[in-house]
Amino acid sequence: MLWEAVSRLPAGSTVVEIGSHQGRSTVVLGHAARAVGARVVAIDAFVDGRLFGGASTRDLFERNIAKAGLDDVVELVVGYSTKLRHTWSRPFDLLYVDGKHDYWTYVDDLRWSAHMPPGSEILVHDCFSSIGVTAGTLHKVLFGNRFTYVDRSRSLARFVLRRPGPADRLRVLQQLPWFVGNVFLKVLLRLRLSKVAAWAGHQGPYDPF
Repeated sequence: MLWEAVSRLPAGSTVVEIGSHQGRSTVVLGHAARAVGARVVAIDAFVDGRLFGGASTRDLFERNIAKAGLDDVVELVVGYSTKLRHTWSRPFDLLYVDGKHDYWTYVDDLRWSAHMPPGSEILVHDCFSSIGVTAGTLHKVLFGNRFTYVDRSRSLARFVLRRPGPADRLRVLQQLPWFVGNVFLKVLLRLRLSKVAAWAGHQGPYDPF
């Protein structure tokens, strides 16, 4: 889905990725960008701590980008997306949001779309899987007038920068049973009820995505 979104861009376009971690998705975006003559700006704060990795994660990111031969395609910008946004002035054509998944950060990350032309695509990871991201989607997409939900591949959702109609809002509502199922499975995993989660159709020890 990431590859296809970049492939629809014209030459000279710019992709902004919020939340790069070790660069797995950045590599996909980078190779797709090279194929169409685009560039990728990867934004990540590389926060220290067990969940985020800090400086060691940045080292892994830079090593993975170099190993993929994408140093000339991918530009790394280190910092919090919520702080960088206030001084950002460069236009871009595709936004991929996979940063911090709380409601407030996600909603703020959607405001990066102010630098995009109408009709541009926005991809959001963990949509209808993360509570914070889903809450932000309901607020800004279901009840908003700026973003239109198009489709998803599992929890990777695609939006377009245009005013939604009734059918577009209905498509958002149709994803909620899947979201409720994901939350139910996550609760089971937190309670260490993996056998019950397996009975409910979940495979493996990790959260559903």
